[in-house]
Amino acid sequence: MINNIKNIFLFLFLIIPITLITGPAIPDLSITFGGIFCLIWIILKEEKKYLIQNSFIQISIIFWLSLIIISFYAFNKEKSFQESIIFLRYLFIPICCYYIFFTKNKILNYLLLITFISVIFVLLDTMFQFFNYSSRDGFGEDLLGFKSNWYGRLTGPFGDELIPGSYVSKFGLVGFAFLLINKSFQKINFIQVIYLSIILVVSFVSGERMAFATFSLALIMLFLFLNKKRITIGLSILIGLVLIFTLIKFHPFYNDYKVIESNQYHQGLKIEKEFECDYDENKKCNKVINIQPSFLEIIKNFKTSAYGEIYILAFQMFKDNPITGIGINNFYYLCENINEYKKMMVNYNCTSHPHNTYIQWLTEGGLIIFFIFLIYLFIICNFIIKNKGDKELKIIALVLILILFWPIMSTGSIIKNWYGISVFFIIAISMCLSRVKTNN
Repeated sequence: MINNIKNIFLFLFLIIPITLITGPAIPDLSITFGGIFCLIWIILKEEKKYLIQNSFIQISIIFWLSLIIISFYAFNKEKSFQESIIFLRYLFIPICCYYIFFTKNKILNYLLLITFISVIFVLLDTMFQFFNYSSRDGFGEDLLGFKSNWYGRLTGPFGDELIPGSYVSKFGLVGFAFLLINKSFQKINFIQVIYLSIILVVSFVSGERMAFATFSLALIMLFLFLNKKRITIGLSILIGLVLIFTLIKFHPFYNDYKVIESNQYHQGLKIEKEFECDYDENKKCNKVINIQPSFLEIIKNFKTSAYGEIYILAFQMFKDNPITGIGINNFYYLCENINEYKKMMVNYNCTSHPHNTYIQWLTEGGLIIFFIFLIYLFIICNFIIKNKGDKELKIIALVLILILFWPIMSTGSIIKNWYGISVFFIIAISMCLSRVKTNN
């Protein structure tokens, strides 16, 4: 009976790369009930003593209990306790995957295959939407009929969520691991080159700067440390950049406008688009559109940019509450309800979170949670390094952790459904990859 139930949750975990495309609801239910099952499984099995003594499981429990303890000092205790208690479902994802569901290489290979196919689908769908473009309306519908409400941003198959670049930049290396593990693809370098270069292109055209930056960082790290694949990675970077520059040169999205105003504020780049009028094709019509500010404008005027104001406010909250923080998921609550903080958001409304994982833990959890989180990351990296898998796969696993937790970048909230599930699921995959030996 219990083995049949295990197979059901195993299947639900296997298709998480697919269900993440549908939104956060299905994967959240999968990992929540799957986590409850894993807890029951551990209690019933004889190896529970071994698992309890495992350093990774111990730090996961300490992490969770610490979130609950600091909630006693939160400004909004109800909100902090609620988010802290259910955060356990994320911490259970790597435990369930590594110790219960994906213990066999054959099962892990199915997961890698599903991820590879999912990434390919998102790449094709997003590129279709990218070329389905008009100057008047921007990017049109994707293959599933989704259309972005933000001019110049792509949804891919994610509905109204602007995250196709985030998805392929995170899960793309998992698909690359699939190509390296399976003998049918190991020596077909041109498939690996095309796959990686298209991910780089989609990360760029999606408009998600952090996705492009982190995947570029991943390719650079792989080029430096994955000696046997240096030519493949180098060609991927070269071809990806050539394709990007070609698109910038010839795709109308990058050429059919003139800049009216450029500043660092949210949607601070004001452009004028010109297109054929509906009522008379011989005449030209135009409209003014506000899109994301240029990266250089943000850097030059960082303090008054959206990110600048959010980070400055977050650090002020941390300085006022350095040990235990303000409480988990309390950032918006304090910004809205304490006038001193609300006044610091001069040009923007209060946001739901600080937009950086490290700053979020510092602000909402204080030094206690911040240092426990760093220990958690250290144990994960040490776990991967000391595992008995192939060196190439351990490098990919470490690069995955690097791009998830690169400190100098804007991120989603790690306590929120879609982002939290994707982050901890990739941690789980990285740990599983680190024990794979391809010669077996």
